[in-house]
Amino acid sequence: MKYSRLGYFIGEGFRNVFKNKKSTGASLMIMCATMIIFGIFLLLGENVNHLVKEVEAGQGMQVFINKDVTEEQITELGNKIRELKIDGVPVVNQVTRVTKEEALVTMKERFKEKQDLLATFEGENNIFPESYVVTLTDLKYSPQVQDEIGRMDNVKKITSRDQTVTTLLGLAKWIRIVTGVLLILLVFISMFIIANTIKLTVHARRKEISIMKYVGATNNFIRWPFIVEGMIIGIFASAISIILIGLLYNMLADAIVNADFIKRMNISLLPFADMFNYILVTYMGLGMGIGAIGSIISMRKYLKV
Repeated sequence: MKYSRLGYFIGEGFRNVFKNKKSTGASLMIMCATMIIFGIFLLLGENVNHLVKEVEAGQGMQVFINKDVTEEQITELGNKIRELKIDGVPVVNQVTRVTKEEALVTMKERFKEKQDLLATFEGENNIFPESYVVTLTDLKYSPQVQDEIGRMDNVKKITSRDQTVTTLLGLAKWIRIVTGVLLILLVFISMFIIANTIKLTVHARRKEISIMKYVGATNNFIRWPFIVEGMIIGIFASAISIILIGLLYNMLADAIVNADFIKRMNISLLPFADMFNYILVTYMGLGMGIGAIGSIISMRKYLKV
């Protein structure tokens, strides 16, 4: 009995979808448009978060060491930095020593064809200080870590390059806020569209609904085919939106990644395949949820809830 009832609900839902082709088509178009807009901000937010993690992993601070320090003092300083904790939490991810010779090589690479100008600084004339490059588990600890390291012995100065990440973190925060607000607006818009679409179907079948109630059909029995109809529209809209936004994203991602300035910055974008499961679950959940809620709202006038 349960299976036959479920089959009836699903069959009626599909019949209503294909019976009202114009209203269903209009709902699909508008839902697809709203979901694609939401998807653009969703993918943008995911890529900004990915970019923040990439840059954050390679960013850090450089701790320059005073001249005329012993090897033992340099090693001791490195160990102190590695063991550094903020509020009892380890915050240092990696500590890499940069010798005078390595610093000179790095500087020559920056000078490129003019590196001969640095020839006089080789050997005993090397003026570049030893240093440690320190990366953190989270850049929010950067100011505190710099204060702690600055109070250690034999530290000459500290340079930090985390401004880029700080800017990206702020951007990611605002994108999440905009995406959240946009999602709320689009959910209400989509529910309104679905509710009005199904309301037309309910209005056309109002006499049939009255007869069903007269012969003893429960509100839930009458309501479920329309809920299924709304969920079907939501699923179709989600599937179409995923295909369209996937094609659009892949085209734009290829163009962006192949741009010269992006190559120079060594920036990568998340492949759509890596985000597919997340997008699929989000879209299907939204589509089915919006469709079901929109259907319930549209039935309130005709059923005593």
